[in-house]
Amino acid sequence: MTDALADTAADEGDVPDLPDEAAGPEPELLLAPREGMPPLIADDRALAALAERFAAGTGPVAVDAERASGYRYGQRAYLVQLRRAGVGSAMVDPTGCTDLSVLGEALADAEWVLHAASQDLPCLEEVGMRPQRIFDTELAGRLAGFERVGLGAMVEKVLGLRLEKGHSAADWSRRPLPEPWLRYAALDVEVLIELRDALEADLDAQGKLGWAHEEFEALVVAPAKEPRTDPWRRTSGIHRVRNRRQLAAVRALWEVRDDLARTRDIAPGRLLPDASILAAVTAAPADEAALVAVPGFAGRGVRRHAHVFLNAYRQAGKLAETELPLSAMAYDGPPPAARWADRDPDAAARLARVRAALTTLAESHRLPVENLLTPDLVRRVTWEPPSPLDAAGVAAALSAGGARPWQVTLAADTIAQALETPAAPDEPAAPDEPAAT
Repeated sequence: MTDALADTAADEGDVPDLPDEAAGPEPELLLAPREGMPPLIADDRALAALAERFAAGTGPVAVDAERASGYRYGQRAYLVQLRRAGVGSAMVDPTGCTDLSVLGEALADAEWVLHAASQDLPCLEEVGMRPQRIFDTELAGRLAGFERVGLGAMVEKVLGLRLEKGHSAADWSRRPLPEPWLRYAALDVEVLIELRDALEADLDAQGKLGWAHEEFEALVVAPAKEPRTDPWRRTSGIHRVRNRRQLAAVRALWEVRDDLARTRDIAPGRLLPDASILAAVTAAPADEAALVAVPGFAGRGVRRHAHVFLNAYRQAGKLAETELPLSAMAYDGPPPAARWADRDPDAAARLARVRAALTTLAESHRLPVENLLTPDLVRRVTWEPPSPLDAAGVAAALSAGGARPWQVTLAADTIAQALETPAAPDEPAAPDEPAAT
């Protein structure tokens, strides 16, 4: 156990209380960037000049990105906002400057301050920007014990300022971008560095700053996510489909929609809702007219491709039994927790004990339990307990599963004790948990 962890565990009274919820002064509404609206950088010459200015700045650099989720296919960045001491704020249009690597290189030695970095890092890397060091204010807020970790809520709670958040779900692929949207985007990085400094002090006072640094480093070095296995299984409502032939039809229609959405650069659900795919499978259309009668298929963007959807549906109906998808997807690791009681009651009892122990531990350190350890790793260690079944064995299993050193130090002994505890005769099974997104 580290000195900071020992101090925290030994004397919780030394940990400063989080700001209370009592009503205080009305937070100041930020209406415009303090130096005025920065110009929108939309060509390579202006980008090169911007990179030089930011390289000459000092201290951390606040970085944010806006996507067009729900409007466009994929998660590309359609606007990148930055702010640094000695430079001020800037906004870059990636549709005009498709390669931002010159900017990324200019900031290579700086700490990047982001909010919910796991969302922005992939789209930033796609345009040539990858940091070497970060500070994630959302993750810092979670570790510090804040209940609400959205940027607006944290800026208001920590800095006493209010951000307008009305354009977060806008179609940022729109051009030209409206001035109110640009103002909103510029304000997202306006006080991000001040928020970072306050959270760093809070984490340091709680003995958690080292934990945060480990988490930030893990985000930076994390490899790109592998494509999902059977992504069509995430079709909303698919749990109601039990027939394997119908599952094949869902898969076929999903794949046609995905190909069309990618070609047209439109969000798949905007082109054709998941509910329409399931409705078509249930309706079992015999011809094009019957398919077009299904809600969602009569829209102009889909109707002209009705024959493609119908052909895919028919081909799914001709598949051999060996070609049909399984009713449940194959899992790499333990099954969903809801099935443990039937498949292995002892494992279900172990999981209930481990979850309860980790919840108590997380609460004692003002942490969300999912930030203490990921639910998937908890299931894996519990389904097949390590050998030897002691703190060292659990620590090795956690480390092998990707847990950071601070998590291993904090949780290994607690998990080992819970796993070693004999099950009570009437011990409840592990409760179900929401599916991971």
